[in-house]
Amino acid sequence: MSDAMIHVEVTYALPEKQRLIGLDVPEGTTMLEAARLSGIDEQFVDLELGKAPMGVFGKVVANPAGHVLKAGERVEIYRPLTADPKLNRKKRAKEKASAGKG
Repeated sequence: MSDAMIHVEVTYALPEKQRLIGLDVPEGTTMLEAARLSGIDEQFVDLELGKAPMGVFGKVVANPAGHVLKAGERVEIYRPLTADPKLNRKKRAKEKASAGKG
């Protein structure tokens, strides 16, 4: 990492609590490093940064520990899905079909 600093943001949200943290990090900082430097995991009890999926501006990044950030990027930490979207669609379709028959 060099001595030059860049400004990035780290964000995480639950239905009842959201945080967006801006911070200056050295050039060459990875997504995972920035998330750790932000201290965001101290504000959310169940957040495990090493396991959480992450992305930049809505695009998932497969390897947050290897993705070097650029100035102005926003690290988004994603929650696990609580329901399978495919199963939900099937359930709604079945309910709609049942309602149409009655």
